[in-house]
Amino acid sequence: MGRRNESSTTDFILLGLFPEYKHRNLLIYVALLIYLAAIAGNAVLVLLIWGDVRLHTPMYFLLSQLSLMDVILTSTTVPKMAADFFSGRRSISCVACGAQMFLYLSLGGAECLLLTLMSYDRYVAVCHPLRYPVLVSPVFCLKMVVVCWSGCVLGSLAHTAYTMNVPVCGAREIHQYFCELLIVLKLACRDTSTYNTVVLVSGMTLLLTPFSLIVVSYALIFLSILRMDSREGRRKALATCSSHLTVVALYFGPAMLIYMRPDSVRSPEQSQALSVIPNILTPALNPLIYSLRNKEVLRSLTKVLGKCSVSQC
Repeated sequence: MGRRNESSTTDFILLGLFPEYKHRNLLIYVALLIYLAAIAGNAVLVLLIWGDVRLHTPMYFLLSQLSLMDVILTSTTVPKMAADFFSGRRSISCVACGAQMFLYLSLGGAECLLLTLMSYDRYVAVCHPLRYPVLVSPVFCLKMVVVCWSGCVLGSLAHTAYTMNVPVCGAREIHQYFCELLIVLKLACRDTSTYNTVVLVSGMTLLLTPFSLIVVSYALIFLSILRMDSREGRRKALATCSSHLTVVALYFGPAMLIYMRPDSVRSPEQSQALSVIPNILTPALNPLIYSLRNKEVLRSLTKVLGKCSVSQC
């Protein structure tokens, strides 16, 4: 009865991150530290890209967009999870749940498309370097980023509107630390198997199509790298591409395991563990992955730190 009394009849109850785990306080503190590292790392990366003229290129513009998406994505779930833990309140209103679901779906889809666009950028840079200024112009990148955002916003709005209007019966408990579409659908009073199939098919399409394009892009890139005469050129191309491939694996791997498997083979604990990777870990790792393997970013960071040390002296 305590759970039911802490919210109104239209609120949902978020059970939180691994509610059965004995040392949940340790998990929350670790998640908060990773979240703060993600915010700081991505903010520094965006400021470096926007502030250094040498980084005003399509590749770094796309990287800054990825950082912005990561910041918003992790901020959509982690602050609410931490606030619920420290306050002891686990309720979330229907409107807030819908907003969280919408943002999560929009940003997740937009990152899929953006990572595909980034692989195309690397393909053109390695395989067609002389045509790069024409094929990947700043205007082209800006238009594609707008398409990524707007397309995913419209699709997510449709999914969210349907899901949040499905009648819910019984306990309104969500076995997750945020409002996830598939879990909210499990609370429905009526049969949603047809719509579950629609979600599964749309998820497979959104994941497999970009992933296939990324694989093809990198297959062509590696073939081109093998034909390079310059060892330095091969090394630089591999370093840049390996960073992006690492991020692709961290993002697409868990997403495929979550959204490309039927409900019957996916437990709530598995969904929680897999969702932690793209929601919490990957946003914190992305700045490290791209900066540690990128001489231009390291050079810009060293320059800024040098100026700061001189001004303090």
